[in-house]
Amino acid sequence: MQNLGIEEGEVNFVELAALWQAPLYEFSFSKGQVDCEEEESRTTPMFNTIIKSSSRTSEVAECGACKYLLPKSCTFLISDISEVHRLIPGDSKDGFNLMVIDPPWENKSVHRKSLYPTLPNKYLLSLPVKQLAHADGALVALWITNREKLRHFAETELFPAWGVKMAAVWYWLKVTVEGTMVSPLDLAHHKPYECLLLGYLPSKIGSTSEESVQFTGSREHADLPDKFVLISIPGDHSRKPPLKSLLSKHIPGQRHAERGLELFARELSAGWTSWGNEPLRFQHLNYFRER
Repeated sequence: MQNLGIEEGEVNFVELAALWQAPLYEFSFSKGQVDCEEEESRTTPMFNTIIKSSSRTSEVAECGACKYLLPKSCTFLISDISEVHRLIPGDSKDGFNLMVIDPPWENKSVHRKSLYPTLPNKYLLSLPVKQLAHADGALVALWITNREKLRHFAETELFPAWGVKMAAVWYWLKVTVEGTMVSPLDLAHHKPYECLLLGYLPSKIGSTSEESVQFTGSREHADLPDKFVLISIPGDHSRKPPLKSLLSKHIPGQRHAERGLELFARELSAGWTSWGNEPLRFQHLNYFRER
């Protein structure tokens, strides 16, 4: 790989993508261990390329002196929102039936501290959620902050724009290592919890099968609990608890294998597809320890 000044440490993918050299940056892998959308090779472009890891074991992707751990059978795309359409399947039967979305909501505190780039709400309306969904529908999970105005926007504008029908609200309660809440419940700002809105995209197939009737009938999604509370110790800023095991049992069409997609991802999951401008943020080897 050409030396483009990437030294040991963590790569700031957002800053790299803005440089004129961005098309020159590459990941290197052991030959035969990774597939890219063009052809199998020892290296593949870092940005705007769909990359799939080995189906046999986890592996390491290198960029200069930086190393990132890739779970087995994961897929990721590092790009801005203009390139997310690359993930739309040619056949909706190859779409995703479970989507977790964690947008970088506009936030004065985040902007002031320059923690990460935020995105105006209007851009989220154009996310191709409906086109990304599986033919038999999808469960969509959307993380939101505690602002009432934002929740109103998500429920009355964003979900309808995506074609998602609201089904439940979950809460993530953040606690310290001692088990106490990270802040008082009645604090005006910095509340100790965040909300997860859950909804369903309907089937794209006009089927009369038992699965379809269950999905579109009057008792739809009866097994998805409402006002469910997750309790955990928060990690680095904006890093959310894993939801895969909790949500996979509620995807529509249980005869289908789980096909998971995380939008605005900051880490990878085995068997899932992850998209965002820094989906490898927490995959650096510095975040892992050998057992």
